[in-house]
Amino acid sequence: MAGGSAPKKERVREHLLSLVRGRAVGEAIPSERVLSAQLGVSRPTLRAAADELVACGLLRREHGRGMFVAVPAHTVRELLPTGRGPAMPLPRGTTSGQVLACSVEGAEGAPGQRLRVAPGDLLVHVTRLWRAEGRPLSLEHLYLPHGLAPGPPTHPPRADELYAYLEEHRRAEQYEAVQSTEPVLVDETEAAVLEVAHLSPALLIERLTTDETGRPVAYVRAVYRGDRYRVVSRLSASRPRLCDTAPPPSRAVVGDASGVRQGDRP
Repeated sequence: MAGGSAPKKERVREHLLSLVRGRAVGEAIPSERVLSAQLGVSRPTLRAAADELVACGLLRREHGRGMFVAVPAHTVRELLPTGRGPAMPLPRGTTSGQVLACSVEGAEGAPGQRLRVAPGDLLVHVTRLWRAEGRPLSLEHLYLPHGLAPGPPTHPPRADELYAYLEEHRRAEQYEAVQSTEPVLVDETEAAVLEVAHLSPALLIERLTTDETGRPVAYVRAVYRGDRYRVVSRLSASRPRLCDTAPPPSRAVVGDASGVRQGDRP
């Protein structure tokens, strides 16, 4: 769970997420009364955090029985490495990334668990805001094991530059990534950075990259504004050839009141 400096509801939500990840679909989590006592928060605060997970389809409430892990609503797809490596889709046009923070911190919570790093070890954490046409598009968190990039990098790698960076520092031949996409509601911090209202809908894209030995080497967590982004996949009914290894192309779509821009994924 996050440190004591984080807002109460945010810490409660992270704890609830850890309960969901550690349980099977249909399995109950502790009651609101028990969780409130364990976490030292009021039941309204606990209920507000749980409501967000219910709205996102991660928890299911049953009157008189409690809360249960819901059937996953997101789709997980394996990304095969290409010449440029798997990458977060970004729209064509004027895009820019601003590094908000770059630090070395303890391997706590989900990033440390995903990277299979011991709690006493360190991670390099890069926070970047992506803009499209000058307006906020996504808030990206990149985590690397500290041994892979000792100290905060002078020029932190972008998500689409990550594989060249890993090759330079790891000398590995091949990387794979598993990426998931699911709907979420932004918290207060994300809302302020992305310039949207608190609890606005968004897309959470998470990606875990492993090297040829299966060791996790990078974890990316990116929150995309729900009103400015969608992923479109082109499907074909033709019989695939045995030599085909690349997934169908996707497009990133950025829209506003005046129109819509479309671009191929990099």
